[in-house]
Amino acid sequence: SGETWNPFKLQYQLRNVRERLAKALVEKGILTTEKQNFLLFDMTTHPVSNASEKQRLVKKLQESVLERWVNDPQRMERRTLALLVLAHASDVLENVFASLADDKYDVAMNRTKDLLDMDPEVEAAKARGTEMIWAVLAAFNKS
Repeated sequence: SGETWNPFKLQYQLRNVRERLAKALVEKGILTTEKQNFLLFDMTTHPVSNASEKQRLVKKLQESVLERWVNDPQRMERRTLALLVLAHASDVLENVFASLADDKYDVAMNRTKDLLDMDPEVEAAKARGTEMIWAVLAAFNKS
């Protein structure tokens, strides 16, 4: 979004990120907004309206982990690293690799597990513009 984030207030700043991201994706035509009734209350949901864009992201992550894996987060494309961290934090990473054959699924999950198990503080200290990605991972790991 181009705004400045304070790592010391990251938990506070992350609270509204989900809704802001959903709003931006609705504006781009990737998601829609619907109200659904869950027993006693209404809840706003954001189902995917552009399945091709979702498939493009899934394919990009699969290729990044299987075919273009560099095994060094410092050499990894920042957007790919951010997508992996956010997919993990959103608990959808397994869904990204679910369509793969069993052997490729295992490789993909092991590689991402190794990446996500790294110490965010150590990696942020080495970072070349990925400090915020590691701060987000650290914040989600504490939750």
